[in-house]
Amino acid sequence: MLSADAFAAFEEAGLEDESAIASTGRRFRDTVLGLGGSLHPMEVFKTFRGREPSTKALLRHSGLVAA
Repeated sequence: MLSADAFAAFEEAGLEDESAIASTGRRFRDTVLGLGGSLHPMEVFKTFRGREPSTKALLRHSGLVAA
């Protein structure tokens, strides 16, 4: 669920927009990769996404709900 929701951040930024992807990638690097195990995983995820994880992206990527 977390990986689908994290990838959704890149989709929301616009997969065709290189600068938006780069910005999202830097935010991912600085939070998820940079903070690693120094904080609780939920806190790291919330720092990256600005919210708690959602199942919507996982359901959409799995084809269980319409895009």
